[in-house]
Amino acid sequence: MSIAEKTPLLSPLAKKRWQRFNSLKRGYYSAVILVTLLVLSGAAELISNHRALVVKYDGEWFFPVYSQQISGKTFGLDYSYEANYKDLKKQFEREGSDNWVLMPPVPFGPLEIDVIEGDFPPHAPSSELKHYLGTDTSGRDVLSRMIYGFRVSIIFSLLLLLTNYTIGITLGCIMGFWGGWFDLLFQRVIEIWSNVPVLYVLIIVGSVITPSIGVLVILLSIFGWTGMTWYMRTATYKESARDYVMAAKAMGASPARIIFKHILPNTVSTIDTFVPFAVAGGITTLTALDFLGYGLPAPTPSWGELLKQGTDNLESSWIVLSVVGGMTFILMLVAYIGEAIRDAYDPRKFAYYE
Repeated sequence: MSIAEKTPLLSPLAKKRWQRFNSLKRGYYSAVILVTLLVLSGAAELISNHRALVVKYDGEWFFPVYSQQISGKTFGLDYSYEANYKDLKKQFEREGSDNWVLMPPVPFGPLEIDVIEGDFPPHAPSSELKHYLGTDTSGRDVLSRMIYGFRVSIIFSLLLLLTNYTIGITLGCIMGFWGGWFDLLFQRVIEIWSNVPVLYVLIIVGSVITPSIGVLVILLSIFGWTGMTWYMRTATYKESARDYVMAAKAMGASPARIIFKHILPNTVSTIDTFVPFAVAGGITTLTALDFLGYGLPAPTPSWGELLKQGTDNLESSWIVLSVVGGMTFILMLVAYIGEAIRDAYDPRKFAYYE
């Protein structure tokens, strides 16, 4: 039994759309992979970390990943600062006791510098040293920074998506529903606002304050809402002329109820179709800003910062190949999901003309 069949609250049309999306295997499995990556990125500390997942010492259990720093003296070491769990693991293995340490699959944090004696970073990929994608020019693990950088990019992209869609959908629906002078005024505002050079604004702001995810989201959403506003204005304008809207007006429904209770649910196809591409746009925007040096400050894990290092050190090909490969894979997944959503919402799949 499919998910749609197990959910009786879905309308028959929604069930058909889900079945159509499910039948497009390329988009369906891309969605499964992307959701899996999102879940894994949320637990990045369990995948890549300089702290141990579990430590068993003298019959006691310790879970350092999500706890406060544990002093080395707790494990019988001769220093009081945080224990070096990689060295502690080697020590326990040499002693051959019942004590043991379980490290994450990637035993390095995104900010941890690992300098190999007799060699200068960047270090080439090495399974023996657990640097599966090598290190960057500072000796930090590339795979670890890729994992955490993906989480940063996704958080930024989803926040930007939520902000842009909230503003764009609200204004677009009001413009299409009310029309008149309000519609004409905001059409001129959007036309003027769309011609403001966003990059220059970001450069000016970045020279005055240190950008953060919140600051970048606010700055980009100030200019990024216009695209969705046009689409929602057109969709609302078309829906406003339909009989069910006329009937709601005749029954005395308020404009807010008509817009958000009746019109908006019938324009959801416009919103859903653009969501995957908006997510991809957010990822590429942050990567581009970090590459140009106007994004998140160092040493924040960032794909754009890694890409900058890779292009500046082309002899260390593993850096640029890792970032380009990761971005290509994620954007390919998003493109396949968008393609499947577009086909699932295609009215020609469910409409019949006589």
